[in-house]
Amino acid sequence: MPASPSPDVVSPYRRFSRDEWAHLRADTPLTLSAEDLIKLQSINDPISLDEIVAIYLPLSRLLSLYVAATQGLFKATQRFLMAEAEVKVPYIIGVAGSVAVGKSTTARVLKALLSRWPNTPKVELVTTDGFLLPNAELERRKLMQRKGFPESYDGAAILRFLSEVKAGKPVVTAPVYSHLVYDVVPGEEITVERPDILILEGLNVLQPNRMTRGGTALPFVSDFFDFSVYLDAEEDDLHRWYVDRFMTLRQTAFRDPRSFFRKYAEIAEADALSIAETLWTGINLPNLRENIVPTRQRASLILTKGASHRIREVALRRL
Repeated sequence: MPASPSPDVVSPYRRFSRDEWAHLRADTPLTLSAEDLIKLQSINDPISLDEIVAIYLPLSRLLSLYVAATQGLFKATQRFLMAEAEVKVPYIIGVAGSVAVGKSTTARVLKALLSRWPNTPKVELVTTDGFLLPNAELERRKLMQRKGFPESYDGAAILRFLSEVKAGKPVVTAPVYSHLVYDVVPGEEITVERPDILILEGLNVLQPNRMTRGGTALPFVSDFFDFSVYLDAEEDDLHRWYVDRFMTLRQTAFRDPRSFFRKYAEIAEADALSIAETLWTGINLPNLRENIVPTRQRASLILTKGASHRIREVALRRL
């Protein structure tokens, strides 16, 4: 019997230790300050300048090369088709991963770094939270306890938004979600006007679409991505980070009288802790296992975090 190939041989990824990846920064300049990071990081998601230098500057350099190559490929295709010059196509980056893993911080850091490039000054960031169905509709469909699962989103609206952005439509809008009131905000929109780069951040952005009843194949959200990042961590760490964040919010945002979660700021700490555990085990953990982790292998890049949120390994998909 021939020997089975090693996992490294059959894996579609090249894996790098933190030090190996940091070496790939080359001469990419550091354009963020410690003060910038304070504004960019999310609650209970610490990030340091060392993390920027070791992880995000090499990633910035890689994306710089990829964007330039994609722009060249677009021009080559136009020449082949003997087509007239078209509007530059935006480069779209997806950021995926579990609740509490730090997607928002990563997306904001990437936006800040990429917008400092001379050739891509216009970078927009949109989250898929705005495409959640309104709470009233979720209640009607009995999906409030499935909020964040794929079926709780307006998938057609996400695809329409990305299609219009990729087609170079001058003005495209996306709905706005408020974490304070835990619902889509009626009448509020984000306007996207032909960005050089669009970052789309969300739990399920790498999720494949289900077939329609008639068997019609629908595009995946990720079909519109030029590059995607998956933030990965151990379940136990994600669990701890989620509960810690919930308890921190109980002392901060939940105290706002407008907060959907105001009631959790007023109950005993032990009761709040029990609720956080129930929300994790009843909603977030099943969503992680059923819908989020299975999409990890579809990402262009996997950033694996250790217990302290520090990224310890980087996996880059082979071309």
